[in-house]
Amino acid sequence: MKIAQIENDNGRPSLALKVREHLYNISSLSQVMPENMDGLFGRWDDNYVILSELNNRILSHPRDYASCRIDEEKTRFLPPTIRRPSFRDFYAFLQHVQSARALRGLPVAEEWFEAPVFYFSNPNVFAGHGRSLQKPPYTEELDFELEIACIIAREGKDIPVEKAGEYIAGYTVLNDFSARDVQRREMKVGLGPAKSKDFASGLGPWLVTPEEFVGRGKGKGFDLRMTARKNGRLISEGNFADIHFSFGEMIARASRGVTLYPGDVLGSGTVGTGCILELRPENTDGWLRPGDEIELEIEHIGRLRHTVSA
Repeated sequence: MKIAQIENDNGRPSLALKVREHLYNISSLSQVMPENMDGLFGRWDDNYVILSELNNRILSHPRDYASCRIDEEKTRFLPPTIRRPSFRDFYAFLQHVQSARALRGLPVAEEWFEAPVFYFSNPNVFAGHGRSLQKPPYTEELDFELEIACIIAREGKDIPVEKAGEYIAGYTVLNDFSARDVQRREMKVGLGPAKSKDFASGLGPWLVTPEEFVGRGKGKGFDLRMTARKNGRLISEGNFADIHFSFGEMIARASRGVTLYPGDVLGSGTVGTGCILELRPENTDGWLRPGDEIELEIEHIGRLRHTVSA
């Protein structure tokens, strides 16, 4: 299933279900479903069953639900998670780690191979699909990062790798926007990234549930093409299957001695070549500037688009 959180006519969060080429207002389909993602994750298991039944009924009799359709082109998308999640961003693609370290004249640290590492980022600045991103005044090297994220379905602590899949509600596209000049300075101190990631992260538009990927498993991920376009030009191409650590390993690491909660977001880290830092600004018409459009797409998950404003 593809589930979205959208802004209704009253400016409040609402839920929508994408079935084939149409988008449906969930509140019009069911009187028992919650209004937003907070409610959806509050009783994920029960609500998942109801959504699955709705999805199957629409697939069987689409004309019966035509009155519940909404215009996707006019829809304002919100991030597909709860209002105040925790947000851990990992560093799980080896190619990106090698490239980023090489730019600083460093090899990949041996400790990187021992376990997936992450940093905490700002959960209050997620920007939904189609939103404008204001360029921070303190950076001249604004970058994107092409990532996949999973969202946690249920509460858990000390989750073993082999059980971690049971805790994944679904996957979505993540753009970890970065201020590279700020990051370069703060990493020299031995802390961070922090302020360089503090201003915005793109997330969405869909939460795609795991059953959609049956048969696509490859390596420690799925065989899903990942691309980035800047102002319509394809500049990056990778694959989720290239990931070094699985989301199961990430969940096990994050939950060791710590409780994960429904709606929490775990990012994969940047896929190889999935940022201007790796590709180099001279090959991508520079860092992101006001007026630029950046569009990230992951096969079978969706397309996440943002424009940069002054």
